[in-house]
Amino acid sequence: MITLKSPREIEGMRRAGAVLAGMHVALRDIIKPGITGWDIEMFSRKWIKDHHAVAEEMDFEGYKYATCVSINDEICHAIPRKHIVLKDGDLVKVDTVISVDGYMADSAWAFAVGTPNDEVKKLMAVTKKALDLGIEQAVVGNRIGDIGAAIQHYVEDENGYGDVREYVGHGIGPTMHEGPNVPHYGIAGHGLRLKAGMTITIEPMVNVGGWEAADPDEEDGWTVRTLDGSLSCQYEHTLVITENGPEILTSQDPEFLAKYL
Repeated sequence: MITLKSPREIEGMRRAGAVLAGMHVALRDIIKPGITGWDIEMFSRKWIKDHHAVAEEMDFEGYKYATCVSINDEICHAIPRKHIVLKDGDLVKVDTVISVDGYMADSAWAFAVGTPNDEVKKLMAVTKKALDLGIEQAVVGNRIGDIGAAIQHYVEDENGYGDVREYVGHGIGPTMHEGPNVPHYGIAGHGLRLKAGMTITIEPMVNVGGWEAADPDEEDGWTVRTLDGSLSCQYEHTLVITENGPEILTSQDPEFLAKYL
């Protein structure tokens, strides 16, 4: 089901988005060589609790954690682990869904641990721009395919990277996942037409190598890696489509955070 949000609902999602974006900003000072994914999980749980929010991923379809902490070749859904220590040059992605007073926000952010090499720097830059290009297409009257086509062309045609197909963006609020699905690949001019009031996530996952993902890890049942073992990066925002263009509800802009945090 696709729901069009009221001004009251959008305002609630702004508050939730600011809490989540503020957490990702704070993680910049936390993520460094020597910590573990579990340290990130513990910091995030405290941040969420201290800001009177709810970690929506916990207990969702049996998942036991507030965050997904995916490292290097892990595309998404990796559980936060105590036994893997981050080292200089690692690439970490932290994905979280929270709610405040029932209003939801979903965002993933990538972090370089210590000093990244040129490959990591370029992958992060390409993935972030892919997100931005997708958001630019999220305007009234465009179609879902316009978002995916812009991302796919930039990722694959212009940069020769793999644009993950198996995992896509989605509608959000009042439930974590609702319609429409928002693929990060597609054909311009095809798909559902976008309307004001839709709240969606755009969350491209970009691999240095091929776009294919392996099956979830057999041990934990969640962690998804690149099929070829190449590095993977992800950025994600929640946004609302308005008559004046897309508005990012998980913005890390200091003015936005100062108003809503």
